[in-house]
Amino acid sequence: MAPAKPVRIGCYSAYWGDSPAAAIQLVKHEGANLDYLVADYLAEITMGILAARRKRRMMQGKEKGIDYVPDFLSLVLRYILPDVAKNGTKVVTNAGALDPIACKEAIEKLLKKMNIDLKVAAVVGDDVLENKESETLETFAQVHPFSPISSTEHSLDADPMPAKDEPILSLNAYLGSRGVAAALAQGAQIIVTGRVVDSALVVGPLMHEYGWQPSQPEYHDRLASASLAGHIIECGCHSTGGNFTDWRLASESPYGGYANMGYPIVEFSGNGEFVVTKPEKTGGLVSPATVAEQILYEILDPALYLLPDVILDMRQVRLSKVGENRVLVQGAKGRAPTPWLKCSGIFLDGWKLSGELVIGGHEAKEKALAVGNAVVQRVQNMFKDTGISPFRKYNVETLGGESLYGPHAKKEASREIVLRLTAHHDETKALGLFARELMAVGTCMAPGITGSGSGRPKPVPNLVHFPCLLPKSDVKTSFVVGDGSLQSVAWEAWDETNAFGSPAVVPLIAAAAVDSSTKLVKTKLINLANGRSGDKGDVCNVGIIARDPRYFPYIKRTLTSKAVADYMSHLCKGSVTRFELPGLYAMNFVLTKSLGGGGLSSLVIDRQGKTFAQLLLTGIDIEIPADMMPADQAKL
Repeated sequence: MAPAKPVRIGCYSAYWGDSPAAAIQLVKHEGANLDYLVADYLAEITMGILAARRKRRMMQGKEKGIDYVPDFLSLVLRYILPDVAKNGTKVVTNAGALDPIACKEAIEKLLKKMNIDLKVAAVVGDDVLENKESETLETFAQVHPFSPISSTEHSLDADPMPAKDEPILSLNAYLGSRGVAAALAQGAQIIVTGRVVDSALVVGPLMHEYGWQPSQPEYHDRLASASLAGHIIECGCHSTGGNFTDWRLASESPYGGYANMGYPIVEFSGNGEFVVTKPEKTGGLVSPATVAEQILYEILDPALYLLPDVILDMRQVRLSKVGENRVLVQGAKGRAPTPWLKCSGIFLDGWKLSGELVIGGHEAKEKALAVGNAVVQRVQNMFKDTGISPFRKYNVETLGGESLYGPHAKKEASREIVLRLTAHHDETKALGLFARELMAVGTCMAPGITGSGSGRPKPVPNLVHFPCLLPKSDVKTSFVVGDGSLQSVAWEAWDETNAFGSPAVVPLIAAAAVDSSTKLVKTKLINLANGRSGDKGDVCNVGIIARDPRYFPYIKRTLTSKAVADYMSHLCKGSVTRFELPGLYAMNFVLTKSLGGGGLSSLVIDRQGKTFAQLLLTGIDIEIPADMMPADQAKL
């Protein structure tokens, strides 16, 4: 029987490193009113670090180790278990990482120690290299690159993949929600998974609570709405004022601002609509703007958000304020899923090193550039003299000198610069020489050089993330509850026709038509729009949301794909594609080959694209009619 009142789900973690105090906040503030507590710990970077650690351990002959997120037990679970048990709140998290079974067993030991009786489950199957004879792509009959801008052209603008016979450290499929739902149906109260799609932590509980079945006419719309709910809260405070363009509204908010940020809660109703909110008397804010920014975070084509259980179409999503810190979300549409699963892989490609020096005084930026380029040239000459191959890549950055803005940097002189040098090479001894020479510049180059405080840098493995697609038929999801046996979960039917590549046409908002009688004035984009950006491998997306529907046609007129490509050409080496979300008066720009290889392997300071929206908002001018100029342009 479906719940009589909305299902309330709170999320306390956006990544491994988020504040463990958030879980206590949600549990203490919400008590028995919180049906589920979920937590996302895994990013591509996290999986890469764990995979490399496991490989090092195995090379040292150590078979056993911790390949899950131990902080989930030591910093969170042990403090909330009594309240969770008393309130009947169920916990769902991907803290199982590379070993959900071991994580489950550790939780059961903790429960026994604390004399608490709860049933624990683990969902497995994402490790597609498990029990394979070869840890290479050769072991798979079908594997395709993943394109960030096309659902049918697998290789278009895709990130680099390892050679078929090249060893890979890990390859994990993004599993769906059915394993979580099945474990809940068998009485599980704590569920740990490995690599699942982030929204599955929310969709699984809602699938279980409402008993959705494929025979229901709005089945895929319900899954789409649940997936959107999961997407909105899986980054924690991102939907409650964290990383928000109008940051002062969050930092200076009542009840402590940033120091007491409230974590997000969704209240999901049986009709597929849901409200986003946060605990009372906590800092931050929930508004249509904060929720819209998160909707556009780390997405590609908003009409084709490809998930294991459904294709989510966000283009007609609408937001409305229905109370203080309460935003109603409506309009998500869904279609049958594809035959493919996205996978996250990691391979090793040489070594990299990063070092920093502080340079102060007159012409600090110019001195830093001269020193950085001289160090690189000096080391390259040494390589040549000793028969060492040149750097594969290197990068010289002047932090504090607007290096992220490239040719658009302001010319005001800075008297304090951090010189950041990074390099990629196949040999650690080459990078060791580079580190030595970087530390030697204090007496032989520019004045005002001091150390960064971190000492001589050391080479680290250069881990490369790559996304790819595997057929669902090659990936099996299983789960185990308590002391039971492993049970398999079948995939629901998928769309074999590839019709998912042709989403329904929705009405778009026309760009403003301007004639010679219209007096136009320029203002910075930030005065007319909010924005947020994020990474998908070597791809960055930038979401832009109009502050007022009246502004959108003028933003659209100026902010074309070409305009963004031209402005970001110093960072983006691939294509720029613009997608529209008319329901939110928003657009999403997808910039390929723009992060120097992606979060794990990039040599640039912003290897996850977190600053890209700010670069556009503060750098691009938009023309609007003079009588529409915002009264308050204090943002810039």
